[in-house]
Amino acid sequence: MVRRKSAPDTPGADGCRRCPRPARTHQNGPVPVLFRSAGRVLGPLVFALPAVLVSCTTERPPPPPPADPGPVEVDATRDELAALAAAAQDRHLVARYVFARSGQPDRSIVFTSANDGSWRVDVPGGALGGTADISLAANGDGLFQCALPSTGHPEPARCVRLGERDDAIPRRLDPRIQHPLTDWLDVLTDRRAPLAVALAATPKGLSGTCYSVDSTSASLNAPVDVGIYCYDTDGTPTGVRTEAGTLRLAAPPGPAPATVQLAGPVVADADPLDTAAPPTPDPTLSPSAGTS
Repeated sequence: MVRRKSAPDTPGADGCRRCPRPARTHQNGPVPVLFRSAGRVLGPLVFALPAVLVSCTTERPPPPPPADPGPVEVDATRDELAALAAAAQDRHLVARYVFARSGQPDRSIVFTSANDGSWRVDVPGGALGGTADISLAANGDGLFQCALPSTGHPEPARCVRLGERDDAIPRRLDPRIQHPLTDWLDVLTDRRAPLAVALAATPKGLSGTCYSVDSTSASLNAPVDVGIYCYDTDGTPTGVRTEAGTLRLAAPPGPAPATVQLAGPVVADADPLDTAAPPTPDPTLSPSAGTS
């Protein structure tokens, strides 16, 4: 029997004679499992991405908020009040005001601002619990309190020097009615003073342009009393409303004198009158009737 010779092994392209056949592949090469899984995930995203891009481009960003003009308006209002207070400092006049306080009769206040810068304020009931009339004045010689003839002080008028012209009146002697017409004008013109200022409606009975003034200081001693301050266009103070009461201009102002005159002579050894009423005498300390 003649045996057929087996055909010699033909080497493959890589030189291997007996190499296993390569696994079936895609026409462009093997497709790994990882790529096939990623294709399933990325496929929907490819179609969704254009829609997302379209929605992003069609939605416009919201417009920026308008600038807040608040601080500018506040500064302008503060400037207006400062300008009117400065004009009030330059006003020289004689003006009559009415001071009203709940539970008390109205009082007529006369304010004089002389051409030389001296001033005087007559305050009925300004001392001894409302029973004594006084006059406060400041001139080149100093600051004075003058006691006027009244129920609580029947003696003739006499004046006591309290200090230098720009000194503060001691609290126990201070009726506070004169401040809006005198030293508080310095505070209202000072932009560094801790104040909050806003336009305010004119209270009933007052006139002019009015401003609400509040203190921004944490101190208990505010530079001015919180309240409503009103002025005419020429700087004349037309009214003030605070917790202490309401001061309103009662008549058009008159011309100012060259200087103010004190209400009486200056007495060196006299004591000024306190605003508070004197203590009530203790009847147990008085001599008993019928004893010597």
